[in-house]
Amino acid sequence: MSASKNHQACVLVDTNVIIESYRIGCWPALAGGFRIETVEECVTKTQTGIQRRRPEETIDREQLRASLAAEHQASDKELADLAIRIPGIALDQGEESLWAHALTRNDVWVLCSPDKASLRCGVRIGVREQLVSLEELLLWVGHRPNAPLKRQYTKRWYGGVISRVVVEEGDY
Repeated sequence: MSASKNHQACVLVDTNVIIESYRIGCWPALAGGFRIETVEECVTKTQTGIQRRRPEETIDREQLRASLAAEHQASDKELADLAIRIPGIALDQGEESLWAHALTRNDVWVLCSPDKASLRCGVRIGVREQLVSLEELLLWVGHRPNAPLKRQYTKRWYGGVISRVVVEEGDY
């Protein structure tokens, strides 16, 4: 994929990717290697449940915002357009806004989200080649985290889920 070679692609990330990146200490490598963008709902969700996280997993909202290339907000029309394209797929609010925003873009982008419904959304709308795991992103920037990634952030897990979804989706 061209995004892996030139790092010019925008990388859209959901809340889970941000939290996992902070957990394993790779957010600076990720944000330094790519134009990372997300939506307002995902930034807000990084602040929920914070009392249950270890101190090193705490995400400072303003530092996070400063490290992002952009933070977007999906319009009601964009959300409605997405809903029409993905009937029967239940995304959480952050992922829904992220996908609604992604569909408005004219540039090169990839999306990183370990959620099965989000991956199904990407397959259904015909952009499965733009779905990328956190592990792949870290390989592209040459970063090896000190802690292992949780399974759902690995290239192998992504490939397996996407393959199953492609078979299940059939004509989409």
